[in-house]
Amino acid sequence: MNAMTIPLPADMGCGGGGGSCGCASGAQSPLKSSLKSPTINGVALLGPGEQLHPEELLERAHTELLRQEAVRRGLLTDTHPEHAPPLNEAQRQVLEQMVDAAVVTPAPEASAQERYYAANKLHFVTGQALHVRHILFAVTPGVDVHKLAQRAETALLELSRKDVPAGRFAELARELSNCPSSAEGGELGWIGPHDCAPELANELFYQSDSGWGMGVHPRLVHTRFGFHIVEVLGRRKGTQQPFEAVQDRIAMQMTLQTRATALRQYMRLLIGQAQVEGLDLEGADSPLVQ
Repeated sequence: MNAMTIPLPADMGCGGGGGSCGCASGAQSPLKSSLKSPTINGVALLGPGEQLHPEELLERAHTELLRQEAVRRGLLTDTHPEHAPPLNEAQRQVLEQMVDAAVVTPAPEASAQERYYAANKLHFVTGQALHVRHILFAVTPGVDVHKLAQRAETALLELSRKDVPAGRFAELARELSNCPSSAEGGELGWIGPHDCAPELANELFYQSDSGWGMGVHPRLVHTRFGFHIVEVLGRRKGTQQPFEAVQDRIAMQMTLQTRATALRQYMRLLIGQAQVEGLDLEGADSPLVQ
């Protein structure tokens, strides 16, 4: 049922993407603080003593919502289970057909594709790469984010001075960074936009008006993993691809984005209509899909 599961953020490590960079933030559990056994319309998602990874639990919840909707529509037989039942291949196909009928994804028009290209030209540059090192101030459970940001800003201010010693960045990386790359002075090597967390890629590769090039980035880079001080040691510009060369890719990206949005809306509708207990799911109180 992965194709019908609401997309979840991928585990991107500490956001750097270099070979020495492998730390990861823990996934947040969707269970409510009451630790009550999660149910959807009275059907338990977990068996006695069963535990699931948060992403697996969310996938089971979405699958059970879809199963119950298929029962309501008369597409599947209601067996009145106490626990969310596993589905066989035929039942999964029924759910897929139901979703395909409900989630309409029109093909993007050529003019919309051209506008998308114009607004995202930097995303269609091939061969670009940066030689990067960083210092990660990781946001972990229980950390005082305000104080952590102050520590990061203090370190950034020191590294931004004109008279900073040449080896100071590596020293601070070994002393302060929460990334395994700290052992190498924060060194990540050469990375492209697809080798790092999306927030970092957006800041380093996709800001046409940033006016920033080599050296220490003038501001902290915020990602899902915390605050990064970033220094660029080298740059390969790459080649801008023309619209005609990437039109098919753009059409596919736009179609996937449209389908993901429609699927989220459909699932929110089902969540809003369901009685969900012991689980935090993003729902809606009014129909979002006609």
